[in-house]
Amino acid sequence: MLKGKKIVLGITGSIAAYKACYIIRGLIKAGAEVQVVITPAGKEFITPITLSALTQKPVISDFFSQRDGTWHSHVALGLWADAMLIAPCTASTLGKMANGVADNMLITTYLSMKAPVFLAPAMDLDMYQHPTTQENLRKLQSFGNQVIEPQSGFLASGLEGKGRMEEPERIVEYLDNYFEKKDLAGKKIMITAGPTYEKIDPVRFIGNYSSGKMGFALAEECARRGADVELIAGPVALKTKHPNIHRTDVESCQEMYEAATKAFAGSDAAILCAAVADFRPVTVADEKIKREDDDLVVRLQPTHDIAAELGRMKRTEQRLIGFALETNDEQQNAQGKLERKNFDFIVLNSLRNKGTCFQSDENQISIISRDGQQDYPRKPKSEVARDIIDQLACRL
Repeated sequence: MLKGKKIVLGITGSIAAYKACYIIRGLIKAGAEVQVVITPAGKEFITPITLSALTQKPVISDFFSQRDGTWHSHVALGLWADAMLIAPCTASTLGKMANGVADNMLITTYLSMKAPVFLAPAMDLDMYQHPTTQENLRKLQSFGNQVIEPQSGFLASGLEGKGRMEEPERIVEYLDNYFEKKDLAGKKIMITAGPTYEKIDPVRFIGNYSSGKMGFALAEECARRGADVELIAGPVALKTKHPNIHRTDVESCQEMYEAATKAFAGSDAAILCAAVADFRPVTVADEKIKREDDDLVVRLQPTHDIAAELGRMKRTEQRLIGFALETNDEQQNAQGKLERKNFDFIVLNSLRNKGTCFQSDENQISIISRDGQQDYPRKPKSEVARDIIDQLACRL
C-alpha cells in the first residue's frame, strides 16, 4: 500500500548507509516517491549522486543550495511527506532528535514533520545498550515515533535488538504494513489451508499436492488488513509471519472438520482454501502393509463435507468463501458448487492453467458470485490474495 506515498528518507553517518540504496529501490518498486535528506556525516559513507540517481530527485543536505539565497524548506518537506524514515539512524542522531538539537537539515525536517516517523537504529551493541541510547529511544517512542528493530518489525521495547539496522526489505515491509488499509479491523476470519492426509497404514496416506501457499497468503493479507485470523492448516512446511494469525495444525479431514466447525461459530467469515481429501480408507492398518503378490485393494469412504456443513451452519451476517479447482466444465461446476455449499462467492482456478495451482507461487483465478463472474490475470499468490480479500471486505 505504498503506491503514491511520499516518503522522506533520512540517512545518517553509519556504515549501514549503503543499505539505503536497497531501501530506496524497495520503496520505489512499491510505488512510493522518495526524497532523501542526508546529514554531512552521511555523505562520508555514500555519495549524493548515487542516491539522486535512484530517486530521480536532488538530495537535500544543506539549508542553502546556493549562495544567492536559495534554500531548502524543512517546513515544506514536513507538509509534503506521508512518512519520514530515518535509516540508518545513529546514536548521535537519536540524541539530537530526542533533545531537539536542530543543527542539520535532517533534524530540522524531523522537528517540522507532520507525518509519522520511523527509525531504524544502526550502531554497535555497546552503544545501543548504553543507558543514554535506551533513554533516547524510550523518549522518542513516547513522542509517537516508531522504532524498527532487527528481527522484529515491531515497536522496540527494552533490549530486544542488537543495534544492527534491520534489513532493507523488512523496513520496506514495515512501512507497507503501516499503510495497509485496515478494512477488516475487528473482524474474525477463519481460513483453511493446505492438504489433508488420510492414513492407509502408519507410513502411507492418501493426500494431494497442495502446498498451502494460497491459504497462507490469504491469512497474511487478512491479518495485514486488521483481521484476527484463525488459520487451520493441514500438513505443510510453511510458517506464518503476522502476529494476528492464530494457527491450528491438523492432519486429517476429521481433525480439520472439528477445528473448522468450532472456529466458524465465532467468525465473521470463513475462507475454505484447503484441498481436503474427499475419501479416506474404511480401515487403517495398525502395522505397515507388506508387499504381496496379489493386488492390494483399499476400500474408501467419503470424508466429512466441511463446506456443506459450514454452509448449513452459516448465519445471515456471516460470509463463506469457497474454492473450486476444476479440470473441465469449470464455470458450470463452480456455479453448482456455489449454490450447493451456500457460498457467498467461489474462487475458481483450473489445472489447464499450467504453473498456477499446486506448489506454484502464482495463480490465475475467476471469482464467481450470484452477481456474475470476474476474471483476473495470472499473478503472484500474494496479489491474488489481495483481489480475493477486496471482494470479501466489501461484503462484510
